[in-house]
Amino acid sequence: MEPVYNDFKAEFMWDAKVKIGNMVVVGESKRGTRRMIPITGGFFKGPNIQGEVLPGGEDWQLVRPDGDTELNARYLLKTNDGIIIQVINKALMHVPVKNEEGSFYVKSIVDLEAPTDSRYDYLNHAIFIGTLTMPKLNPGEEPYVIIGVYKLL
Repeated sequence: MEPVYNDFKAEFMWDAKVKIGNMVVVGESKRGTRRMIPITGGFFKGPNIQGEVLPGGEDWQLVRPDGDTELNARYLLKTNDGIIIQVINKALMHVPVKNEEGSFYVKSIVDLEAPTDSRYDYLNHAIFIGTLTMPKLNPGEEPYVIIGVYKLL
């Protein structure tokens, strides 16, 4: 039997505007440079879900010796109807070096955990992928990133 390639399809779930605080550089480790960025709030909205990003989450990062950055964020969403959803977002960011082919790359695997007795239980039964956009900030604007979440079909 021939393997099937490129049969992945995705459904847009939501975009989240995630506000972030000042980076804390932990320092050099045996695996690279460790740093942490606090998640201070925000909001998210999609066709069937919306609410706020709760403050108190963190994005732990590792800048590897090869220059790529591994991101490991953990935070909570609170839907407009009061349900708390845990998000664990693991991403890989690659910025091409001079004379390297290709472009900026950042994609993630998003692990969602919703209460099983809630209308959002369906989030527990699928694989989700994500995008990360770092917009150019206007003067005086609080730092934030945009996280796009998609369900693999």
